[in-house]
Amino acid sequence: QVQLVESGGGLVQAGGSLRLSCAASGLTLSDYAMGWFRQAPGKEREFVAGIVRSGDRTPYTDSVKGRFTVSRDNAKNTVFLQMISLKPEDTGVYYCATSKWGGRLPPTTSGYDVWGQGTQVTVSS
Repeated sequence: QVQLVESGGGLVQAGGSLRLSCAASGLTLSDYAMGWFRQAPGKEREFVAGIVRSGDRTPYTDSVKGRFTVSRDNAKNTVFLQMISLKPEDTGVYYCATSKWGGRLPPTTSGYDVWGQGTQVTVSS
């Protein structure tokens, strides 16, 4: 069974940090570029960060640049999202997903096919 499972979310004060994990089973993450998305209440799911198969390209949305870092450990079949200096506007459900397009990282959800169930991140002011 192909599955992505996110973990590491929680409630944190503004300025705090969290590290999200995305563990895969039934597929080999090193075959995929991976994206992290988030969805705030009442808003569309948005691209936050991504990482290509080799790990040497990691695009970020402007609002998280300098605060979020995406990485991967192919030996552990896991992708990570390190988040520091969190802000209340970072609140939402965070999802990881596999790109449909080989090494590319499309900026929209339609470019991804396998999704995790999401992990809630809540940042209080």
